[in-house]
Amino acid sequence: MTERFATTPFGGARISAAQFRHREAVDRRRAELNEGGNDTGRTEKWQLIRALTEARAAFGLSDRTIVVLDALLSFHPERELDGSQPVIVFPSNAELSLRSRGMADATLRRHLAALVEAGLILRRDSPNGKRYCRRDGYGEVESAFGFDLSPLALAAPAIHEAAEAARAHERLCRRLRGEITIHQRDVAKIIEAGREEGAGSQWERFAMDLMPLCRRPGRNVSSYVLEERRDALVRLRAEVETAYLNALDNQNMSGTDAGSERQYQNSNIDHPFEYRSEKELKPKTEPDRKHLPDGEVWREEEAGGLSEAGRAPETKSQPVPLDYLLKTCPTLASYARDGIGDWGDVLATAQLVRSMLGISPDAWNKACAAMGKLTAAVVIAAILERSEAIRSPGGYLRALTERAESGRFSLLPMLTALERAGEKAADGLN
Repeated sequence: MTERFATTPFGGARISAAQFRHREAVDRRRAELNEGGNDTGRTEKWQLIRALTEARAAFGLSDRTIVVLDALLSFHPERELDGSQPVIVFPSNAELSLRSRGMADATLRRHLAALVEAGLILRRDSPNGKRYCRRDGYGEVESAFGFDLSPLALAAPAIHEAAEAARAHERLCRRLRGEITIHQRDVAKIIEAGREEGAGSQWERFAMDLMPLCRRPGRNVSSYVLEERRDALVRLRAEVETAYLNALDNQNMSGTDAGSERQYQNSNIDHPFEYRSEKELKPKTEPDRKHLPDGEVWREEEAGGLSEAGRAPETKSQPVPLDYLLKTCPTLASYARDGIGDWGDVLATAQLVRSMLGISPDAWNKACAAMGKLTAAVVIAAILERSEAIRSPGGYLRALTERAESGRFSLLPMLTALERAGEKAADGLN
């Protein structure tokens, strides 16, 4: 006669229909495994507990419940669980509490009930409700009463599948959170730039629309909620970028004087270059003549210094030769819409670049007043070339403007340093 384990719990606890059906399903599945087939019902217990830890939400388990299950598995001496037969462990409450990091008895009972409710373990209660085993004359276990771990082994395929789904969901949520952060940052910075430049009056409305989208999502929020937040930010970003680009186009069409830069007469009679001595304006180190384009001769007035008749106005002199500027600051040309062919293109591109660098219109206007527009455009090109090393381009330009206002600014040392840095970088690559 085949021995039948008890299917009802000891004491006053009742058995539910779901528990009874689950017991019958376990017995039926075990019988199928014993009939043979490719599925052996065996699984490595520690890999299984790791997968269940990742998929615990799918089974309605807490981390403390996983700790109790881990303690139960430690009482099974084999590394593998065989679902084709009962796998019963029978620890005392005191020993189980020790292996559960000192968990109280009442807490243990609550988490054990959660494991039974999830269908991962079965109770095999003895006639008196105690956990123990009987051994035969050879020391082999004849019968045991305690907790049956075989349902955990039988649920291994479902656990691993749920763990893979949990990992995919975690990757999706991590990617969505990253996209949300990037969109929030970009939209906020574009709104800030639009406010500083006074490009339209719609930026306050954009800021109010962004405010609810910047609230931090919950830690366990679903991917559906994150996707809704991401999509809302994408729509707002498209609207903000369109408004900003339209404002830039309107500003360039109506406010730039790049096309008539060579006919511009500087009316600022207090320009600092007019009162500095020739010795102060002369750079400490002139650039090597071999680096200048063929046929061009370096002149003091081209370096921002004084000629014999005084500083030439911007209509008659340039800060440096154009070819030398493009060679020293090649990054500027990559931002030009149709390439750089003359100083008007340099100025128009510099006005676009200063906005991208976060330099306010006020800082740009003060620099133009102190240095002249062409010299300020060359400074913007130099700042762009060293943008990775300059934390605050706007503050850096203001500092140079203050030096120019006090007569202590010279353009050539900055360009010479950039030229030497470029040569060193080229030598390092070779």
